[in-house]
Amino acid sequence: MIDDATVHEAAAVLRAHADKTEQDLRPAAESLDALRRSGILALRTPRERGGNWSDVRTITRYLAELGRACPATAWVAGTCVTAKNLVAASFPEPDAFDPFADPDALFCGSGMPGAQAERVSGGIRLNGRWPNVSGCRDAAWAGVAVMVEGAFSFAVVPLDDLVVEPTWRMAGMRGTGSHTLVAEDVPVPSARVAPMSGFGAADQLLYALTTLGPVVGAARGALDRIEAMFDSPRKPHMTSYTRMGESPGARHWLAEATHLVGRAENTMFSIARAADSPDPTAAADSRFRMDLADAARDARSAVERMLDLHGASGFDTGNELQRFWRDVAVGSRHPHLNPYLAVEGFGSALTAVTT
Repeated sequence: MIDDATVHEAAAVLRAHADKTEQDLRPAAESLDALRRSGILALRTPRERGGNWSDVRTITRYLAELGRACPATAWVAGTCVTAKNLVAASFPEPDAFDPFADPDALFCGSGMPGAQAERVSGGIRLNGRWPNVSGCRDAAWAGVAVMVEGAFSFAVVPLDDLVVEPTWRMAGMRGTGSHTLVAEDVPVPSARVAPMSGFGAADQLLYALTTLGPVVGAARGALDRIEAMFDSPRKPHMTSYTRMGESPGARHWLAEATHLVGRAENTMFSIARAADSPDPTAAADSRFRMDLADAARDARSAVERMLDLHGASGFDTGNELQRFWRDVAVGSRHPHLNPYLAVEGFGSALTAVTT
């Protein structure tokens, strides 16, 4: 059973292999093994199938803890949560097909319909493409949205039946390996196809938090490095100070960065509590998209302050700080955290205009 101690141990493994994850464009095997042993990959496996089915606040807290060590691997763990939530909602009573036979299997997927399917004897025949599927090189199953005779549907497909097209060439979150999945005349039995479910308001907050958690965790991880710098003999260059903490300006910037990270965390957990609320209307508040975007921008602004503090050497490719900076820069711009769409949606809600 997952607990804080096992997640902390897993985070230490992720931190030790973060560079390898980025270089290989996929989570290190050691990191994936640590996720599996800790129970992270079973966070949204139903309890009756041997999983944890943790609440949203617990999921968010653990993803942030992992993001503090390796944002890219935490991101892959978050997409596994999303995929399993969609599978559990779409296949609530497994019969001929049990997607959770291995409760700790890594899932990947896409909720955007990237394929058309035709009905054939015993199921469907699948053709299509799904871009930006994080963790697809290492997942056992892909849950993908598909249109079946005009109906928005969900199919669960073994990765061995799909082609991974290497299209992920990003500056940040490189280790997520978010390549394109391709289906070419793939037969999928009817037991693995169902109407798409799992897009209620609380579900949508969960999916957004699986992207925000690693981003805010990354900002906290960057702050860990800056705090260590303040504890070291390092001093501001071209000054008479003997340590960073002697500079009023440096202390001011540290305070601002720390405040921004803390505010992002507080916002994030406030949203997670709403997603866990027993009141079904609590998660539907249109302001939450604004809050999600604000938390992401706070994380990004905090890391910018930290790079100002560190100076140009923070961009050395051997410095962890620049990796956190790139991962936050890319992750915080995910569509779930999009600020201008959040403003647009909130404005429409305020004026009762539908878009």
